[in-house]
Amino acid sequence: MTRIIEPPAKLGRKRDHTRDQEILDATLDVLAETGYDGMTIDMVAARAKAGKATLYRRWSSKPELVLDAVACMKSNDFDLTALPDTGTLRGDLVAMVKAPSIRDGEHKLQIMAGIVSMIARSPELAAAAHEALVEPRASVNRIFFQRAIDRHEIPATVDLETLCAIGPAMFAYRVLMLGKHADREFMVRTIDQVILPAAGITPAIALAD
Repeated sequence: MTRIIEPPAKLGRKRDHTRDQEILDATLDVLAETGYDGMTIDMVAARAKAGKATLYRRWSSKPELVLDAVACMKSNDFDLTALPDTGTLRGDLVAMVKAPSIRDGEHKLQIMAGIVSMIARSPELAAAAHEALVEPRASVNRIFFQRAIDRHEIPATVDLETLCAIGPAMFAYRVLMLGKHADREFMVRTIDQVILPAAGITPAIALAD
């Protein structure tokens, strides 16, 4: 009986994932600049200095690449265990107004604007965008407002979710609609003139800020 020897199976080329984050970061940058409809795989490949074939081996389509980029977004997210605790709601909110977080917030808004057209067609992307772009700051605000409730600085009957949304909404309007930078002065003024009054507090505005 003749023994049939099967030829050894050919091993496919291993996928190199070491550059994934660079490619995903490049995707976010192109999205922020051109929007989803204007973005191409060629643009991302050029920005990441990678071959187009490299991208297609890892992501089979533009929607898949964008979804992965948003879901894996790197940002200056906040350590919820190490937030400032100044003893007042105003102090806590003002302590978070820092140049890196402002720049990160503006970049996130540009990415959000870039994927709006796709969000309407992709519930999965909408969920990923909310988790990466909206929820980190909302989580911080909830902690600050809950602290204020616990120390009886603001009433327990406040609409917590609406209060948490005021600052980001004002920030987004200034950056996206007015085309202006949201600097520290604007952010502190929003806290003093809009957010705190909405929470039932009339602050003594500190000139030192």
